[in-house]
Amino acid sequence: MKVFEGLDQLEAEIGRHVGYSDWMEITQERIDAFAEATGDHQWIHVDPVRAAEGPYGVTIAHGYLTLSLLPVLGAEVMEIRGFRMMINYGLDKVRFPAPVPVGSRIRAGIQLTSLQRKSSGVQLNSLVTVEVEGGDRPAVVAETVRMMVE
Repeated sequence: MKVFEGLDQLEAEIGRHVGYSDWMEITQERIDAFAEATGDHQWIHVDPVRAAEGPYGVTIAHGYLTLSLLPVLGAEVMEIRGFRMMINYGLDKVRFPAPVPVGSRIRAGIQLTSLQRKSSGVQLNSLVTVEVEGGDRPAVVAETVRMMVE
C-alpha cells in the first residue's frame, strides 16, 4: 500500500501508476446479496442453473457490483493522510469491457491522473482498472473523482 502524507506527495505521483489491490474472490453469496440490495435479480446473476446454459456457463457479477467494490479495493492500494474529509465526488466515465464470472478473482489498479485545487477543496482524479485474474480484458475501467478537504 502506498501512503501519501498530504498534497505535496500526491502531486508528485500525478500521471503515475500507484499499485494494485489484493485479489478478491467474487462469490455467489456476494452476488446474491447485491441482487437483494438493488432489486436486480436478472438470471445471468442469480440463477446458476439457467446461467449454466447461458453465454458464460456460470453466473456473473453485476457490473455495478464490481464498480461498488472500488472503495474497498482502492483502500488496499493507497491511503491519503492530511485531509479533514474525503468524499467520492463521482465518476467521469465507466465501462464494463468484460464479465466477472462467479468464483473468479478481481483486483484494482490505480493511476492518479490529475489534481486540481478548487474553492471547495482538492479534486483528485484517478483511472481505476479492475482486472479479472487470467482475463484478457478488464472488467471495469472507471475515471473516479475524489474531493478532499484540508
